[in-house]
Amino acid sequence: MGNLDENAIDLLTAQHEQIRHLLDKLKAGQDDKRELFTEMVRLLAVHETAEEEVVHAVARRSAFGADEIIRPRLVEENAVKHALAELYDLGVDHPEFDTKLVDFAAAFTAHAANEETEEFPFLRKQFSVNQLERWAGMLRAAEKVAPTRPHPHAGETGLANLVTSPPLAVFDRVRDAVRDWRHTNGH
Repeated sequence: MGNLDENAIDLLTAQHEQIRHLLDKLKAGQDDKRELFTEMVRLLAVHETAEEEVVHAVARRSAFGADEIIRPRLVEENAVKHALAELYDLGVDHPEFDTKLVDFAAAFTAHAANEETEEFPFLRKQFSVNQLERWAGMLRAAEKVAPTRPHPHAGETGLANLVTSPPLAVFDRVRDAVRDWRHTNGH
């Protein structure tokens, strides 16, 4: 899926673009709103969890000054997760969903912009191309352990339950899977 020259920063930036695209489609009322929202929750869970468990964890341990750059991003990520949980609790058919979605989209966009203008340039200066490419491999592994949308006829399978779970539960399960992968693979 990825290529050998892919690095974590480019991959995370591409995920930001994917999430912004899904948000635009949701705000425009395109396609199936519930399906788009479910896909956005899944992608955001993969993205934020991989950042926390791979990028932020390694950077905070290894780079002088990383904590001052990353700590505000963690606060933003927490706010984004809770806004997402609020959207989920409302449901896509709730009359306030679209208004809250606009607020959520603004919070996510600001967070992504802060990462792209503050955190990512810092990481490029602090870590080698080789390290950033290794992180991309770890991020791709995180994507593989994350749930995808179940088949429409999957019924009440574990996978169906996982992707229809509240967003914070999805984040927790992806985090657990990433930690298990890291432990198994010695990272």
